[in-house]
Parts: sequence; structure tokens; C-alpha cells
Amino acid sequence: MMLQLLDIACFVLHTLLIAFNIVGWAWRRTRLPHLICFGLTAVSWFLLGAWYGWGYCICADWHFQIRRELGHADVDSSYVQLLSRHVCGLPLSRDAADWIAGIVFVLIAVATAIIWTRTWFQGERRAD
Repeated sequence: MMLQLLDIACFVLHTLLIAFNIVGWAWRRTRLPHLICFGLTAVSWFLLGAWYGWGYCICADWHFQIRRELGHADVDSSYVQLLSRHVCGLPLSRDAADWIAGIVFVLIAVATAIIWTRTWFQGERRAD
């Protein structure tokens, strides 16, 4: 019973984390928490990923461990694949899931950089 609740909690929290990474840069009040969250995501993907495989996500790893304990024989090897199959009923290949995740990551990084650069330059002008 506890593992089933953890499975549901992982689905909800990990999906909310992804959604926050995607849109958190858009509102002034959430920009700093977004920068921290997105930075931690990048650390997981690239720093931990250097040891565990590029794009490694500690949240997905924990979730897949829980699912294995529950006896799920997931053929998915990424959280994007798992979400796509469970939410949309659309099976994705690992390559497609990696491309989607990578493109979204780059778009988030660009949006975040633009917003922070614009905010920084506006702050510079106000100080004059």
C-alpha cells in the first residue's frame, strides 16, 4: 500500500517539477526558485549524468525503483517515455524521448537566460 502511494506521489511530484521547470521562468516571483530547480536538474542531468548516463534524473531513478518493487515491468527507460505512455497512451522510443527532453531543456535554458539577462540589464539601468 505504501509503495503504491509513493508511486502516485512520484508521478504527481515529478510531473509538477517538470512543469515548473518548463514555465517557472515566466513569473517574476518564481524566477529564483525556478533558477535553483532548473540548476539542480542540470546538475542531475550532466554532473551525475557523467557517472550514471547523460540525462540521469535522480527523481526518475527513485520512481523506477519504486515501480520495480511494485512488480511493474516497465519497458520505458526514461520518465518522458513513462509519462507519454501513461498520460497520452503514446509509446515513444528512447531516442524520441531523449530528443524531446533535450529540445525542451534547451528551450527552457534559452528562455531563462533571456529573462535573467533582461532583468539584470533593466536593474542596471534603474541603478543609474
